[in-house]
Amino acid sequence: MTTTLSERVSQSAFDGSMLRVVLLMDLHEGTQQRFFEAYEKLRNDIASVPGHISDQLCQSFENPSQWLITSEWESAPQYLAWVNSEHHAEQVRPLGACARSMRPLKFTVLRETGRGYDQASRPATARLQATPRLGAGIVRHALTFTVKPGSEKDVAAILSSYASPAARVDDHTRLCRTSLFMHGNRVVRTVEVQGDLMAALRHVSEQPEVRAVEEAINPYLEQDRDLGDPESARMFFMRAAVPAVHHIAAPEPESDDVQRHAIYYPAKPGCGQALARFLARQDEAAARRPTSPVRSSSIFQRDDIVVRLIDVRGPLKADPETVYGVSGPRKAAVLDRLTVASGGRGRAAHHTMNLITDRRAPAQS
Repeated sequence: MTTTLSERVSQSAFDGSMLRVVLLMDLHEGTQQRFFEAYEKLRNDIASVPGHISDQLCQSFENPSQWLITSEWESAPQYLAWVNSEHHAEQVRPLGACARSMRPLKFTVLRETGRGYDQASRPATARLQATPRLGAGIVRHALTFTVKPGSEKDVAAILSSYASPAARVDDHTRLCRTSLFMHGNRVVRTVEVQGDLMAALRHVSEQPEVRAVEEAINPYLEQDRDLGDPESARMFFMRAAVPAVHHIAAPEPESDDVQRHAIYYPAKPGCGQALARFLARQDEAAARRPTSPVRSSSIFQRDDIVVRLIDVRGPLKADPETVYGVSGPRKAAVLDRLTVASGGRGRAAHHTMNLITDRRAPAQS
């Protein structure tokens, strides 16, 4: 049976589908009124954000400390542009101070019932996702931060030496793979989780060996943080988060000759989203060629930081155009226009990141 391209793309922020965002919150006792007032201010601010359609604030009638915020967006890129901004981090700070726990969930909208989709009030650019996506139940996420220049070797040694945390989080969640790369003084850590991403991240952060590593690299970070202060830690990891915006994979299982690499693309100011979209299109075009050495590609993007995580069969130099997301001089010229560094064909090879550690969970852990 032939696997279509739409079936191979298990995640994409670039298909034009509407997005529904759900934020589940459990508040500290006595903070309900303060939380409500903070939301009132936030909703007035968010009403003017491009791509925002509507939102709702709901309070549990069974447990008044449980709240739900839902919002509807014309598309995922518009939501991500807002949620990844520094302005958003400041906007939600008062809400986070009231919460014992926060769990964001993001869904593309496939179908609607109960109201006409062609209403005049509905933005013309908002549309439903055409078909359900297929996947293996894997959630992909990345974190990035920078360390002080000159400390790279010390940081790499620390980040490669810790013992792996237990893979199984609970009956439904499992940490599958963690890959860590560096380019210059930038660190990128990608994780693959089967189940609940937030539960897995909490699980990892609570492991003694991981906490020891995080404390050990604190003196080397360019951005100060205090992991003993929940608000400081929350803001650091919020700013460090780099969401996956596109994933495509070959249908066959992995083989021993497939190696993992990461490519870092520093986008020109304001071009991060356009660059991620461009790379996604190149990956989809390459996927149509059976001889492509790239067996899977995940694109992570936040602001002007774009990282492409690829699993490649054979050496990188065997097909550099496909591996680095370009095919021919015209595509290379587009890549040059979107990225900071200048150069000609094959320039993206200079942004190959150094692999520090790549850890997979045992099959039955």
